Amino acid sequence: MLDEKDVEKLSGVVEHISFRNEDNGFTVLDLSSGDELVTVVGVLPETDVGEKLRLTGRWDFHKSFGRQFRAELCEREMPKTSAELLKYLSSGAIKGVGPSTALKLVEAFGEKTFDVLENDVDRLASVKGISKRKAVEISRNFSEQFAVREIMIALEKYGMNPRECLRAFKAFGPNTVDTVRKNPYILCRENIGIGFERADEIASNIVDGSFEKNSRNMAGIVYIINHNLSNGHTCVPRDRIYDPAKNLLCANSDETDKAIAELLETNQLVSYEIDGREFLFLPHIFKCEKNIAARISLLKKFPPAGKNTLDKEIRQIEFENDIKYEEKQFSAIKTAAQEGMLILTGGPGTGKTTTLNGILKIFEKQKLTVALCASTGRAAKRMSELTGHEAKTIHRLLEVEFDSDDKQVFARNMRNPLNVHAVIIDELSMVDVTLFSSLLDALPLGCRIVLVGDSNQLPPVGAGNVLQDLIEAGAMPVVTLTEVFRQAMESLIVTNAHRIICEEEIDLSKNDRDFFMMEKKTQKGVAETVTQLVSQRLPKAYGYSFMNDIQVICPSKKGEAGTANINRVLQNELNPPDGMKKQVSVSGHVLREGDKVMQTKNNYDVVWKKGDENGAGIFNGDIGTLERINFGDATMSIDFDGKKAVYPMENARDIELAYAVTVHKSQGNEFEAVVMTVMDTPARLCYRNLLYTAITRAKKLMIIVGSSAQVRLMAGNNKTTKRYSALKAFLTDEIEIS
Repeated sequence: MLDEKDVEKLSGVVEHISFRNEDNGFTVLDLSSGDELVTVVGVLPETDVGEKLRLTGRWDFHKSFGRQFRAELCEREMPKTSAELLKYLSSGAIKGVGPSTALKLVEAFGEKTFDVLENDVDRLASVKGISKRKAVEISRNFSEQFAVREIMIALEKYGMNPRECLRAFKAFGPNTVDTVRKNPYILCRENIGIGFERADEIASNIVDGSFEKNSRNMAGIVYIINHNLSNGHTCVPRDRIYDPAKNLLCANSDETDKAIAELLETNQLVSYEIDGREFLFLPHIFKCEKNIAARISLLKKFPPAGKNTLDKEIRQIEFENDIKYEEKQFSAIKTAAQEGMLILTGGPGTGKTTTLNGILKIFEKQKLTVALCASTGRAAKRMSELTGHEAKTIHRLLEVEFDSDDKQVFARNMRNPLNVHAVIIDELSMVDVTLFSSLLDALPLGCRIVLVGDSNQLPPVGAGNVLQDLIEAGAMPVVTLTEVFRQAMESLIVTNAHRIICEEEIDLSKNDRDFFMMEKKTQKGVAETVTQLVSQRLPKAYGYSFMNDIQVICPSKKGEAGTANINRVLQNELNPPDGMKKQVSVSGHVLREGDKVMQTKNNYDVVWKKGDENGAGIFNGDIGTLERINFGDATMSIDFDGKKAVYPMENARDIELAYAVTVHKSQGNEFEAVVMTVMDTPARLCYRNLLYTAITRAKKLMIIVGSSAQVRLMAGNNKTTKRYSALKAFLTDEIEIS
């Protein structure tokens, strides 16, 4: 919802539609408001010339086009007078009715034109030039269009914004209004983007509805489980539902049990017992975890043809490449080739890349077709650079598509598996259960699978803890590289990372190599020092670019030492407004031409061009430069590592400043230099895995600015937040594919 201090009201008549995206309803139109013609942008589906609109939103300003009103809420009033009706019908809003026919209709029926169009085909056919057949067609087109329009108008009265109205109509069709009136909480179930709290607001506006309390309780319980899903849990113990249900819904245990019973009966939840304790799942997550266990079991039953004479081939690779594998590296290469399944894990400097390249070479000798992939675009790019082989995102490898409901599906699946002999997945710690399940579905029987990751890093942003669960369940062979090579030991970044995971005290005393601790007493002091480092000291001392080489990483978004403030400060210092650069306000922050920005969710529709190469898709975590804002066609141009992408302006909400990013957002990336803030870090973020993940993002230089005492506290705190997951239990059971 809008911040109350930003709210403005605007009303008027639509004069002209400049642009409309038919898929999502994003519209640019001219509105006649009093004596002024105003440009309005926003999600305004089913809006046509001649309509009266009452809009709620805020004003934006840009140099070329002046003021624009960005509409968030819309109330419609259909044309009533003859003049208004003529203007509306002349716009072509109704298929089969142009300016000439519109004039005839209004002259014949006046203010009753709409009533005749909807209800009296015979009178419509009496107009000169309109045959009975054409009259039927016009009436049908009018009725179909106005059914949608009336639904939009009715839902907007309940406080739903146009985007929500459009999604609700797509989900529920002609009976949308009755469906929502009888049970507004059904809006939480479909892909409409309405959470429980919004449904509660909408329900309070439906004075003519009568819905049962149990429907609210059911939606609230699903909301609680969804909230836990967003925190990484794939399931929730039933006994952990009662307290939040009481706080959120004022529901006692009997009412909660009644709601859970109906959710289970209607297959909106799944129940499963693990070690005598009942757990509740959303069905699609239950299916994913169950499927992972089943697919791994199937791959084990149909292993690839192994070879027992691999030692000689591996020694030949050593000779050809003037290298000597240590014992565990040798074992990993042999296991991958002979058994066809391997988890390769280890910290920085332990030779994962060398081992991975050895696996690739043995696969090449065996003439195997190999696919390399990672969860993010930047991780895939780094994998390509380290191996010399093309690597794709997992989504790209699986050929992501969208169905008619705009839901993500993969062209590569059990019916259409990948045409490969082996798949290697890097940065597995970042992969959640839904994506891993889809990947396993696409593997042909007999396919080798090599999973590479660092189990000491943070778990994925999505649900589950796949890498850790696979290791703990003993689901496949695991080789953990522990020997830090001598060259790597010269790096304090590497040695401190290993000190953290070995529960040894981190060394913050040395300031003469690649790891520095800069002690500060206040968050303000941290922010000032970070600004100096990024804007002046590091570029001057090392020749680093703030755009390409230096990355500020913060544990939290909040506070003066958090990403929100650091981004504002660095933007003002590194890319200040100058009267020439266009900018746009999005979700409380300003995006300006020249800014360093990050994509915050996968978007497979964004088209990009890189030299002679064309493609589509920009992914969560991709970092680029905002090159141009074009208010004329409502687009933004962003350069992501040479990929020039053009965004519709409505997608700007998926872009945020990236001078500073959270540790979670930095996963899968490596940077020449990392500057980390550690000051007054919230207790829930003050733990070992988070610090370890941040430190291992730095390739050549790591600087921590803040409190050394808190850094040591983080290094010593191994109490990571527990994630509820059933995957380990499923992996240790006998799972069959149904």
